[in-house]
Amino acid sequence: MAVIHHTVLRPSKLELLAAWLPSRPWYRGGAAGPELVKSGGFRLDDPEGEVGIEFMVVTDVSGPEPVPYLVPLTYRGAPLDGAEHALVGTMEHGVLGRRWAYDGCHDPVLAAQLTALLEGREQAQDQNTSDLPDREITASYDGAGPLGDAVTPAVADDEDGTELTVSEDVVLRLRRTPRATPEGAPVLPQGAIGHVTGAWQQPDGTHARGLFAVLRPRA
Repeated sequence: MAVIHHTVLRPSKLELLAAWLPSRPWYRGGAAGPELVKSGGFRLDDPEGEVGIEFMVVTDVSGPEPVPYLVPLTYRGAPLDGAEHALVGTMEHGVLGRRWAYDGCHDPVLAAQLTALLEGREQAQDQNTSDLPDREITASYDGAGPLGDAVTPAVADDEDGTELTVSEDVVLRLRRTPRATPEGAPVLPQGAIGHVTGAWQQPDGTHARGLFAVLRPRA
C-alpha cells in the first residue's frame, strides 16, 4: 500500500508538467505554455513499495477552451536506467528527499500495474488518501486469454495519444486528452477488448467522465 505524504514538493508537479507538456506531440496549447490546474486522477500500488504510481488529470485553462490532459507519472528515489528520454524532472520531497518523476508510460512498473488493473488483479487507489480505493475508476478486459505482466514500455506517441505494446497482437492506447462523455457505460471503439474509465473535475466545477485507455488488437 502506498503512503500519501502531505508535504511540500519543490518544484511542484504542476510546475514540472507546465514545462514538459509543450514538448509532447499531443499537446494542444499555444507557444506561451499552459496554465495548469489539478483536475483529478488516481494511483496504483507498486507491489515492491518502491515506485510511486500516479495517473494525473490536469487541465490547461490558458486558452479559450479548457483542455484536460491525462499524465501517468512514476516517482522514484533514483534514476531509472535507460529512461533519460522519459524524465519529466526532479523534485525535492519534504519527506522522501529527491525524487525522479518519469512519464510513466515508459516505466515497466506502471505498465505492469496498469495491466493488472485491466484484468481486475489491481484496485485503483484514491489520489490523495492512503489505503482508500477509488470507486470512480472502472476497468474491464474481455480478451480470450490472460494479459499477465507482458506489457512492455514500448511506447509510440502521436497527436491523439500514447500507445503501449502489450503483446505482438494487443496494444493499449492512452487518451492523453480525454473527452467527457454522458454518464453511463462508455462508448468503446469498434474492436476494443478492454478499457479504463475515470473522472475529473472541469474548471466550472462540473463532474466529467470519459475513457482514459482502450485495449484493442493491433491493426
